[in-house]
Amino acid sequence: MSTSSPEAVKKLLENMQTDLRSLSMECKKKFPPVKEAAESGIVKIKTIAARNTEVLAALKENSSEVVQPFLMGCGTKEPKITQLCLAAIQRLMTHEVVSEAAAGNIINMLWQLMENGLEELKLLQTVLVLLTTNTVVHDEILSKAIVLCFRLHFTKDTITNNTAAATVRQVVTVVFERMVAEDDRFKGIMEQPPPIQGNTNRRSVSTLRPSAKDAYMLFQDLCQLVNADAPYWLVGMTEMTRTFGLELLESVLNDFPGVFLQHQEFSFLLKERVCPLVIKLFSPNIKFRQGSSSGGGGGGGGSSATPPPVEKPYFPICMRLLRVVSVLIKHFYSLLVTECEIFLSLLVKFLDGEKPQWLRAVAVESVHRLCVHPHLLRSFCQSYDMKPHSTKVFRDIVNALGSFIQSLFITPNAGNPAAANTAAGAAGAQGASQGAPGSGVAGSGVPTQAAFEYRGTWIPLMNVSVQGSAKATYLEMLDKVEPPSIPEGYAMSVAFSALLDLVRGITTMIERELGREEEEAIQHREPRDTAYHVVIKLVPSASPSTDETATENILKAELTMASLCGRLGLVTPRDAFITAICKASLPPHYALTVLNSNTSSLYSKAYSIQGQTVQIISPSSESHQQVVAVGQPLTAQPQGTVVLTAKNIQCMRTLLNLAHCHGAVLGTSWQLVLATLQHLVWILGLKPGLGGALKPGRAAEGPSTVLTTAVMTDLPIIANVLSRLFESSQYLDDVSLHHLINALCSLSAEAMEMAYGNNKEPSLFAVAKLLETGLVNMDRIEILWRPLTGHLLEVCQHPNSRMREWGAEALTALIKAGLAYKHDPPLTHNQRVQLLLLSPLKELSNVLHADIRQKQLESVLQILQSQGDSLGPGWPLVLGVIGAIRNDQGESLIRTAFQCLQLVVTDFLPTMPCTCLQIVVDVAGSFGLQNQELNISLTSIGLLWNISDYFFQRGEAITLDLEREEAAVQKQARERGETLNRPFHPAPPFDCLWLCLYAKLGELCVDLRPAVRKSAGQTLFSTIAAHGTLLQQATWHVVVWKVLFHLLDCVRRSSTTADKEKIESGGGNILIHHSRDTAEKQWAETWVLTLAGVARIFNTKRYLLQQLGDFFKAWEVLLDHIQSAALSKNNEVSLAALKSFQEILQIVTPVRDSDRPMDALASLGVPPVLIDPLSASGPGRPLVRSDSLVERLTRYNGADPQAPPPGEESALEDSALWWSAWNTWFRTGTDSTRPPPAKHSFVPSQPFLTALVQIFPALYQHIKAGFSMDDLRKLGVILHGAVSVPISSDASPFILPSYTEAVLTSLQEAVLTALDVLQKAICVGPESLQVMYPAIFQQLLLFVEFSCKPPQYGKMETKHVANAKYNQAEWVALNYVPFAERSLEVVVDLYQKTACHKAVISEKVLQNIVKTLRIPLGLKYSCPSESTWQLAVSSLLKVLSIGLPVARQHSSSGKFDAMWPELAHAFEDFLFTKSTPPDNLSIQEFQKNEAIDVEVVQLISTEVLPFANFIPKDFVGQIMTMLNKGSIHSQSSSFTEAEIDVRMREEFSKVCFETLLQFSFSNKVSTPQEGYISRMALSVLLKRSQDVLHRYVEDERLSGRCPLPRQQVTEIIFVLKAISTLMDSLKKTQPENVDGGMWAQVIALYPTLVECIPCSSSEVGLALKEALGPFKDFMQPPVSRIHNGES
Repeated sequence: MSTSSPEAVKKLLENMQTDLRSLSMECKKKFPPVKEAAESGIVKIKTIAARNTEVLAALKENSSEVVQPFLMGCGTKEPKITQLCLAAIQRLMTHEVVSEAAAGNIINMLWQLMENGLEELKLLQTVLVLLTTNTVVHDEILSKAIVLCFRLHFTKDTITNNTAAATVRQVVTVVFERMVAEDDRFKGIMEQPPPIQGNTNRRSVSTLRPSAKDAYMLFQDLCQLVNADAPYWLVGMTEMTRTFGLELLESVLNDFPGVFLQHQEFSFLLKERVCPLVIKLFSPNIKFRQGSSSGGGGGGGGSSATPPPVEKPYFPICMRLLRVVSVLIKHFYSLLVTECEIFLSLLVKFLDGEKPQWLRAVAVESVHRLCVHPHLLRSFCQSYDMKPHSTKVFRDIVNALGSFIQSLFITPNAGNPAAANTAAGAAGAQGASQGAPGSGVAGSGVPTQAAFEYRGTWIPLMNVSVQGSAKATYLEMLDKVEPPSIPEGYAMSVAFSALLDLVRGITTMIERELGREEEEAIQHREPRDTAYHVVIKLVPSASPSTDETATENILKAELTMASLCGRLGLVTPRDAFITAICKASLPPHYALTVLNSNTSSLYSKAYSIQGQTVQIISPSSESHQQVVAVGQPLTAQPQGTVVLTAKNIQCMRTLLNLAHCHGAVLGTSWQLVLATLQHLVWILGLKPGLGGALKPGRAAEGPSTVLTTAVMTDLPIIANVLSRLFESSQYLDDVSLHHLINALCSLSAEAMEMAYGNNKEPSLFAVAKLLETGLVNMDRIEILWRPLTGHLLEVCQHPNSRMREWGAEALTALIKAGLAYKHDPPLTHNQRVQLLLLSPLKELSNVLHADIRQKQLESVLQILQSQGDSLGPGWPLVLGVIGAIRNDQGESLIRTAFQCLQLVVTDFLPTMPCTCLQIVVDVAGSFGLQNQELNISLTSIGLLWNISDYFFQRGEAITLDLEREEAAVQKQARERGETLNRPFHPAPPFDCLWLCLYAKLGELCVDLRPAVRKSAGQTLFSTIAAHGTLLQQATWHVVVWKVLFHLLDCVRRSSTTADKEKIESGGGNILIHHSRDTAEKQWAETWVLTLAGVARIFNTKRYLLQQLGDFFKAWEVLLDHIQSAALSKNNEVSLAALKSFQEILQIVTPVRDSDRPMDALASLGVPPVLIDPLSASGPGRPLVRSDSLVERLTRYNGADPQAPPPGEESALEDSALWWSAWNTWFRTGTDSTRPPPAKHSFVPSQPFLTALVQIFPALYQHIKAGFSMDDLRKLGVILHGAVSVPISSDASPFILPSYTEAVLTSLQEAVLTALDVLQKAICVGPESLQVMYPAIFQQLLLFVEFSCKPPQYGKMETKHVANAKYNQAEWVALNYVPFAERSLEVVVDLYQKTACHKAVISEKVLQNIVKTLRIPLGLKYSCPSESTWQLAVSSLLKVLSIGLPVARQHSSSGKFDAMWPELAHAFEDFLFTKSTPPDNLSIQEFQKNEAIDVEVVQLISTEVLPFANFIPKDFVGQIMTMLNKGSIHSQSSSFTEAEIDVRMREEFSKVCFETLLQFSFSNKVSTPQEGYISRMALSVLLKRSQDVLHRYVEDERLSGRCPLPRQQVTEIIFVLKAISTLMDSLKKTQPENVDGGMWAQVIALYPTLVECIPCSSSEVGLALKEALGPFKDFMQPPVSRIHNGES
């Protein structure tokens, strides 16, 4: 109920009346005046109540009177009455009906009671009620009331004392509250008080309002009292304690800071009185050093106002002073900047190790109180640290805390050694049993206490206060006089909390400022941050905490500080914090140079605290740590294992958190962070997987990583966080990203360094993370691409295979990702980026390791498959990679590269820029040239064919593109003033493309492998044939000279120098045919192919080539090649050369376009099938395509390319070309048929010679107009040489017929054909040609001689074919008989045609014929073949039948004179041959042969003797002698009886005789000499007969019974027959032709014949009978006797 409500007033009035009645009752007997006063008081109250409506106001006005009775009552000093009165007075006070005067009276009355020591508690209560219920008490009255309370505080009764103390406190508060209320009332009208002069008298408080004045006076006196001076205002104080005074001061300062801040008077007091007081009181503490004095504790209260000065610090005062200081700093910092500096410095000093333990503890608590307020910290920095030349107070605080904590660990008696501390031991055991499964120590059940442990010192961590509030323990011990004992670890715990709060404070403060972008402030705060980074360094070092939450707090603090320093750009402190976290993450004593080197340099330089360099502190015993993982340290040398504890993992998480959330400010510290993570990842055994993410894997060697289940569950999370950390790099700015990349690169470089020289598993952390970072930053890839790929390329060259494998994996993955990423603008429009992305791929080609190249090529394959269509300007790079193959790279690499190329050629030619086509050609060529894999070489040649097809199909488009490009390039070149440097310039670009293709194929045509050469050759010639028409005419010049002839030169060179060693087998088990078993033979095949190909091009493209200016020169060069090939010592090559020769002479003519307009193929110049079988066909592909080729060709060349313009026929027949060909033919023929000097030389083969000779007829058709005798002679030499060449015995079965058959070889036929062509040409030619007949005869006759004496080929020994052994290497002479005989037939034929020609007559052809025939005729049976002499005879007869009449006709000219003796000899040699017929000659054959002899004699009788007058006498004489000889031929002795008649050649003798006789007598002898010759012959014959008969008779007689020798008998028979023949002849002759002597001689024979009659031989008898028979005609004399001749 309110005190002023009517009910309350009514009740008050009733109560007062009751009280007064009670008073009057009590005082009735003893104190009558009081009784009266009480009664009049009742009346007074009733009166007031009745008269006034405002009863309370009226009461207050009259309060002095109303109160009077009660005051009098108190004056009785009677306890009961006093209590009653005090209660009544209190009731009045409660209702605020006491006036100022009344109040004064009341207090005076109370003072008396106090002095009498009555009702002390009631007194205090009354004062309190009086002062709290209203504000009427001021000035002296108020001071008297306060003094009253103070005096009651110092009574003997503790209850009273304590109550009084509380009352004093409350009263002091009330005084200040009144002032605050007063200020509030006057707030609106507050006028500015005049400024106070600095030296104002302290009593000058006139400017203050009443309540303020009271407060001022009270506070001033409190200071006086504490300082042990007399008070000014509180008159009547008898005693006072400093502790109580300090408490009161503190409470005022703490509770009413506004008062001091708003009123200058109060501020003045604070500065002038309070601060000096505090500083003065601190002095004993400052001077004190522990152990300097052994004096006991300081004095207590005592009765004196000032406690005696003590040597030793006095706990209660010290503690209270510290509290006051805390308040001062907290509330009045802005007023007392300088003073605070002193206070803070003092605080710092109190933390000193030499101070008593309790003093340090309270000092730490005080510091903690300050640390809780960020704004304070900020002010400190701004006021001191940031000002030049001022004390760095803040730094000192931080350093002091640090050294304080350190000193706790270092001071020997500060903590207990771990071993001695049972609790710690138990905890350690427990930790061990959790961590190491096999440790066997049972947990003792003691809960693990949070604690710090360092160097064996174990300090428990108490839960001091909630973070952010400083709940002190010792600063609150206001009742303690003696310093308390401090539990172990308390100070440490407080300091720890203080540090954490400090960090939190700084963080909030700086965060706020950063938010406000107060750049300037940040700049200026640098010294402060630098200063105290050391401390934080000390936290983890000095606090190797064993408790998770404590660790967590430390880590949080470090994390915060690190990020702050980062944001402020303070590199050194940032690195220090990070190093601390890193250290804590790694196992103890872990040698990580990054951390050591950095930290030592930092600390040794910058910060030493009290002379001790801060050491890296790490736990020396693992006793309190739970071990969660055991792994391998990442070092170059294998060491033991290292242990990770739960705390390490916890720190690792913080590190990850730091990197993840504050990556942007890490800058160069990335190095530290990443190095640490790398080591942890290694120890935990995480290995990189796809895309660079880490997965738990097994360690490669050494004891495998042991992981507890606790950490196993964490691993995926850690791995995930690690990946996320690098994914978050996409949110970093460019600079931070560069820092990250640089750190990773240098980390990787370190790992590379370590992996050198050993094949231990390397650390792939950095490489994997570079990959991850690259992948997530694709959108700004240009920024980081160069450093990233540059480093990865180095990794790719590392000798450790695992390392470089990952380098390549990372690099190729990045490139693939980069190409696949949707850039803006897209890559197709952003050439620079595309080239940037692809260039590292190209760089990889320089790496020598096969595995890297394999990776590179596989990725190229993937890039082609995925992005092949959009590569655009990147094609040259990609092709460069594919083409960068070397022979030392092994098959699989080349195979992969080739797959890429195949893909390119099959799928991507249309999408790539035309300028790259040339590169494709080069690359395909280089695959052809590699020698690792033959199949690839061959396939690549196929690719070149495909490429050429593509060029052909897309010719127009390519031409346009290339010309556009060319124009641009030329323009650039002109601007730069350079010349265009393109191969085959100045041919048009499209032609250059073809030329590059041809040149590549040309290179392949001289590869070392035969199969490649063959395939390339076929392809080259096929493409030139199929697509050559696209080329411009000028380009053909290059094709001919730079491609074709160059190729021929190379092939010729290689062939002539090729090795003749036998190749055993073609690699593996392939057998090689003997015709290819040396390099030389294999090159021969190439030569053949090449020459044939070139010749075919010359043949099919003749019209086109002839339009080139230097066709003749080219023709000559080609002929030269043909010649050198033809003269090569290889049958295959030489033969093929001739085939090519035939081809270019168009002996096999291609059908012309004009003849077959419908055939598109011919327009391409593809030779029809009738070309000789040597022509190699290219890879079989149909050349005809959908659109008409003819159309297309016309489009390119502007005219039908193959139809020669009119008038060109003559050019085709250009005689210079043909004569050049003739010269080549002649040189070839001469060289190849010239006999070799040495025995074992090369001998040309028959097919070669045949082909050579077969060329002549065709060639002759073109040169016959100018063919001279000289040429004919040259021809003759060659033909003769060719025919003379023997055959190797192993080839003879294929060429020679069995020698019994008379067949010509093809060579011989060719020779005769050649001559035949010539003679026919002469025959139809002009007269002038006929002089050549004799030469032809001469040639043929030479051949005829071969029948009897085969030609010698140099000095070679040849065997007759019959004697040759096929298995020996010997030379076999051909069977020349058929050839000679055929030649003879030709001679006869020719002679029959030409006998009358002048040249034939004048050149004595007939004589030569006879002379030649004389050889076989003379040999007769000795001829190699019987047919020869028979043919010779018949030929002679035919020739003579024509030639003799001609000879007689020209007898006078003497042109035939020499012929006659020759002829005579021929007859003689034949008819009387020296050779004996073979024994096996049958009678029939003999008779046949005799018939031939008879024919000859008949010829003589018909053609010679009748014309004796035209014939030289000698010749006739020789003939007669011959006939004479023939008429009596003696026979050999070898005939049998039966054969005798036949063998005597009787028929022949008879004919001879008859002829002889006929010409002796028949005709009129023209000259006596001739008659004489015939007579002479007869007489010789008769005389000889006479002699034979005589001898026979004689011998017969002598022999008696013995028969005569067979020979003699035969002879006599022959003579007898001759006689009978003579008789017959004489009978037939005209009698006048026989002279008398002859008759006489004949008759003289008769007696001799008669004498022979008695002979014994029947044969002789028969012959005799025949001989005697004719004599009957002589028995009757003739009618007339006319003598002929001389009488």
